[in-house]
Amino acid sequence: MRTEEKIKQAFDPYFNVPLEAWKFFTNLGEIISTTKDQVIKDTDTTEKYLSFILKGSGGILLWNNNNFVCIDLCYEAEFFGDYMSFLNQQPTPLEVVTFEPSELFRISKANFHKLSGNTEFGDKICRFASEALFVHKQKQQIDILTKTATERYIELQTRQPKILQRTPQKHIASYLGITPQSLSRIRKEQTTRH
Repeated sequence: MRTEEKIKQAFDPYFNVPLEAWKFFTNLGEIISTTKDQVIKDTDTTEKYLSFILKGSGGILLWNNNNFVCIDLCYEAEFFGDYMSFLNQQPTPLEVVTFEPSELFRISKANFHKLSGNTEFGDKICRFASEALFVHKQKQQIDILTKTATERYIELQTRQPKILQRTPQKHIASYLGITPQSLSRIRKEQTTRH
């Protein structure tokens, strides 16, 4: 399947634009392959690209108290990167890293801007990307404030059944706001219930 078809397939449930619009979008970007644990953006640098995961996984990490805290987990058919830095073109303390060999489609800030001003569909694609990232972050914040770590872990596992094979457990625990030992306890409880 070609890149524009993969991206169209990922977005069709949310809004349907013609394949030609996605072809124009993908012509403005490039596909890169990464290795496991490859840093895509270092801390205190500016995000140059907005990426979309075609295959693989990664995380967005914040350096805090001599340790990385995982603030987001990303998988296939999701945007990936330091979106705040991408928008305002300012450095942030976030690091963007792949957790397994991955294939990413990425588009530069200049080409993303070119896309939004070029066609009716280009503007819709850019607006939807922004809205999707905003909604994702809001839902994540609400979940952190209203759900237990166990509930959030179950949702993660439902969304990504192979999360434990694909994502370092220290990052899963960090994302949930718990220790690796607490994650082990939750996993054990879930195993004995099923």
